[in-house]
Amino acid sequence: MFKLATIGVYGFDGDSFLERLRLADVRLLLDVRQRRGVRGPDYAWANSLRLQAALAGAGVAYRHHRELAPTTELRHLQYAEDDRQGVGKRSRRELAPEYTRRYTAEILDPADLDPVLEELPDSGVAALFCVERDPEACHRSLIAGRLAERHGVTVEHLRPL
Repeated sequence: MFKLATIGVYGFDGDSFLERLRLADVRLLLDVRQRRGVRGPDYAWANSLRLQAALAGAGVAYRHHRELAPTTELRHLQYAEDDRQGVGKRSRRELAPEYTRRYTAEILDPADLDPVLEELPDSGVAALFCVERDPEACHRSLIAGRLAERHGVTVEHLRPL
């Protein structure tokens, strides 16, 4: 049985992120962001080239699965709901129901998850990676849920310690 983790950027610095991956025995990071950058100096470590270099130094492989990223339109749908509720992206606790419905119908249902399954390491763990701290506030939880439900993958959500 394959093991899968999910992890976000927020709440970590570069060192604590790599340590969290090490503690969870993550061997492969699956980046499911559309744009692989994060604004602000606190999260510069998570910008694609810096992140890939740090992962390589830590012995963690990296793959980008842009096909699993939400479209700009879907992200804006979530941002509008965040604004309506008065929460910021970094403090969001859950996804809007309409975002979840549309992400599932437009991205997840038509997606071929076989390439993701084929990449999962025989030993160690693969981790779905995006930005939000809490998996319930991020599409990575929807991907993980689908892999668990349809393919028996075990899922652990990694958070800052």
